[in-house]
Amino acid sequence: MSGTSGDGREAGRGPVLAAGVGARAGVTEGEVLALLRAALEAAGRRDPAVAVLATAEAKAGEAGIAGAAARLGVPLVTYTAAELAAVDVPHPSRTVLGAAGTPSVAEAAALLAAGPGGALLVPKSASPRATVAVARSPAAPGPQPPPHGPGPHTRTPHLRTPRAPVPPGPAPAGPHPKGRTPVTALPGPDLRHHGDAEVRGTGLTDLAVNVRAGTPPDWLRARIAASLGTLAAYPDGAPAREAVARRHGLPVSRVLLTAGAAEAFVLAARAFPARRPVVVHPQFTEPEAALRNAGHRVERVLLRREDGFRLRPDSVPEDADLVVVGNPTNPTSVLHPPDGPAGLAALARPGRLLVVDEAFMDAVPGEHASLASRTDLPGLVVLRSLTKTWGLAGLRVGYVLAEPERIAALERAQPLWPVSAPALAAAEACCEPAALAEAERAAEGVAADREHLLARLAEFGEVAVCGPAAGPFVLLRLEGAAAVRERLREHGFAVRRGDTFPGLGPEWLRLAVRDPRTTDRFADALGKALADR
Repeated sequence: MSGTSGDGREAGRGPVLAAGVGARAGVTEGEVLALLRAALEAAGRRDPAVAVLATAEAKAGEAGIAGAAARLGVPLVTYTAAELAAVDVPHPSRTVLGAAGTPSVAEAAALLAAGPGGALLVPKSASPRATVAVARSPAAPGPQPPPHGPGPHTRTPHLRTPRAPVPPGPAPAGPHPKGRTPVTALPGPDLRHHGDAEVRGTGLTDLAVNVRAGTPPDWLRARIAASLGTLAAYPDGAPAREAVARRHGLPVSRVLLTAGAAEAFVLAARAFPARRPVVVHPQFTEPEAALRNAGHRVERVLLRREDGFRLRPDSVPEDADLVVVGNPTNPTSVLHPPDGPAGLAALARPGRLLVVDEAFMDAVPGEHASLASRTDLPGLVVLRSLTKTWGLAGLRVGYVLAEPERIAALERAQPLWPVSAPALAAAEACCEPAALAEAERAAEGVAADREHLLARLAEFGEVAVCGPAAGPFVLLRLEGAAAVRERLREHGFAVRRGDTFPGLGPEWLRLAVRDPRTTDRFADALGKALADR
């Protein structure tokens, strides 16, 4: 893709271009790219210099469209049928209207992505399974905010921004200094896709969800079961809150229990005003989803594969007043250092909230990179989860550690009695010394099992693993990963697709660490899946 100047135009090339794509099921990446090149050549353009691909929400899962966007290195955004139907297109089709709910997916998507003032450069052109149209825009590349009034191609006074973008690679919003991580304000992939969707009701061996296998342990089940006798009373969170405070050596005023870390993301998005919130990706997508749902306009810092997805603190905008980062990061398994020039502490400063998601920190032996007990960093908010190590995803329990005034603001955003009595019993139990010792042994076991997994993956030359990995999962890259993932399902294994994480694409997969016997079975299945390509 061509570079862009500060005003969003291609450097020396005029307005940027947005391509709309309509397609039948099974369209290939090659078909989409070939049609796009032909359309641009017909308009006198010799290279596919588009800034964004756009299509219908119903086509979000088409690997050919997603693959074309990834190959071009541009974001792929999607629009609902209603959003597309609100655009006046030059070449409507009754057939397309009946099938897709809009007179032309390609033309409408291109015009929406081009933004206000956009105009068709190339009307729709078709192949047997795809349709492409290209619009030009004088504005910045990528999807634009809604216009304040009807534009030349709209029948309604407001058009929403795209809702469910799909797997692009990183796409900078403008030029950035050499070596710096780009910041982008573009919407991302399907932020609501999670690993449980890969396994629910399938009976497959689960390598898609990062909850430790064989949990919760019997003693924890017994503690939870004992709490059922108290269900007639409203839950009392004080004992669990005190247990968490003791576990981290903090005053109770710096602790808030939540219904899982996911609730904490929602509370932070509602309770903390932010002028310029930034989320560091690739990482768990719920923080950005919560911020967007609360009405925030979110920007992204996309970490680079060439840097091993490691954080460069100077890539975060100086005026970002809310920064969210995971540590260790899901899905990359990268553990960022707490201190030093590349440490997370370098992001903390007065006037900024630094939200660090430590949901997987208890899976790191010694938790040596944790900021949970730090009280010297202004604006630090640490989120923890008991889901992963203890197998409590269905119970929903986590907590927040922050300055007392931040905790008070979060608590005001919570409903009354947000954490159930069984969840509170689990939180209290998991913070006891014996439980902490068991968690440390489990972390050491995960580390050993991860080394075995990495050794088996190293047998496959076409598989590249992001490392060094520190979490109970690993991220790997291979060509044709989407097809390999489907073949692995045929061989009895579910793995997590990577293309729903901003900054990754369809060539990425995430694997949960399991015991060596499961890993060996998986390695055999992977060999068969790769041979079947």
